[in-house]
Amino acid sequence: MVNILMNGYLGRMGRVILELSKERDDLEVIAGVDYKAPENEVFSFSTYTDYENIGVKPDVIIDFSNPVALDGILSYALANEVPVVICTTGFSEEQLAKIDEAAKTIPVFFSANMSIGVNLVSELAKKAAEILYPGFNIEIVEAHHNQKLDAPSGTALMIADEIASVLSEEVHYETNRAAKREKRPVNEIGIHAVRAGTIVGEHEVIFGGPDEVIKISHHAASRKIFANGALNAAAFLAGKPAGKYSMKDLIG
Repeated sequence: MVNILMNGYLGRMGRVILELSKERDDLEVIAGVDYKAPENEVFSFSTYTDYENIGVKPDVIIDFSNPVALDGILSYALANEVPVVICTTGFSEEQLAKIDEAAKTIPVFFSANMSIGVNLVSELAKKAAEILYPGFNIEIVEAHHNQKLDAPSGTALMIADEIASVLSEEVHYETNRAAKREKRPVNEIGIHAVRAGTIVGEHEVIFGGPDEVIKISHHAASRKIFANGALNAAAFLAGKPAGKYSMKDLIG
């Protein structure tokens, strides 16, 4: 049995993870941390508003919250040698460096998207880019609900990074064409963000060439796919040696 501390248990994703964890017999949520105290809610596990006085020892921390929580999570995880599954997006370069540094001491599972389908889209897009670039222009369009804070999404940037890693030249990411009036350069990946309604998550990679267009897309019907991915990552990470892991390691 893998004992989990859920960081951000009162959030949208946190609540879905709590519900789905009840259906599993290989893991259990034994504690939750959220800067907001629950109002008129009783949970079956210990709850905290910070990491100062955690009274239990988890096997793994799952973080689905906000980048501002990173320092507290890593500080506790490093001090207590607890593996961490980080599902949050919107980190700064400095914070990403902290995650890499922590992975030298403890196991860290880090992915901008916990869906197998999205990660497959990323791999397919990378393969397509190897074949099509520079003859085809590459654009990424992502759509999320109107409460999402970061744009472009971490997933869109993850896909762009995967594509860029196989291209024959360095490319830059264009997120605001309205700021300039010029023809589209070849060595560019356009990334566009839509924020509307309750969209769970949609990502489309467009390869536009002479007289034809190829599209690779993924539509998330519910948050359960991300929650299940996080739980699977926690089960995978327990007992692993220090290092940085991703969905590629989980999928195999």
